[in-house]
Amino acid sequence: MVKKIIKVRDIDVLVIKKDIKNFHLSVLPPDGRVRASVPEYVSDDTVRLFVIKKYAWIKKNIGRFLSQERQTKREYVSGESHYIKGKRYILQIEYAKRPKIEIIGKKYIRFYVPLSYTKEKRQNYYEKWLRKELKKRLAILVPKWEKIIGVKANEVRIRKMKTKWGSCNPNARRIWINLELAKKPEEYLEYVIVHELLHIIIRHHNKEFKNLLTKYMPKWKTYRRRLNEFIL
Repeated sequence: MVKKIIKVRDIDVLVIKKDIKNFHLSVLPPDGRVRASVPEYVSDDTVRLFVIKKYAWIKKNIGRFLSQERQTKREYVSGESHYIKGKRYILQIEYAKRPKIEIIGKKYIRFYVPLSYTKEKRQNYYEKWLRKELKKRLAILVPKWEKIIGVKANEVRIRKMKTKWGSCNPNARRIWINLELAKKPEEYLEYVIVHELLHIIIRHHNKEFKNLLTKYMPKWKTYRRRLNEFIL
């Protein structure tokens, strides 16, 4: 695999040359970074021509990402909006000796924090809670889809990722799930799980991979598009 940056007009394109048959062009969140995955034998001039043909589409999508309103940085104070499973909750801060988080009805997340907790400590505790909540969902959904697909992951891990919702190491049969998916609706999480489990069987996003994805998750293109509209 070879990686390099190629300048095409006013766009920096990350070009990845690897053992694939087709060209794949992506405009990635959060700021519209452009990536082109191409076969190993393709010349740089061919890549430039390919990008120029898609120039209008690329600029349109870069503009879409740059115009999106970023979610304000979390301060973990009362009145903030936070999302769990795609639902919006209002954060309520209450002071206590020990930290604790609980969902109150359909509207509130109550966060008990010690007076000494800084914003960083609040964030760390909140993200640990999010991780536990996501683990509970994965414990149900991963075995469900392993059984349906007929594949077994050796390990499922969670981590914060800036540009990916999930990733897979086929050799180790290990999949990673983005912590941000704790905030997203169940069908989006299931799409990412199915996507990564299928990579244990098929490494590349080829026709066979997409056919299987369509078989198990007919609306996968909708889920992918909606997820990519979010700013990570």
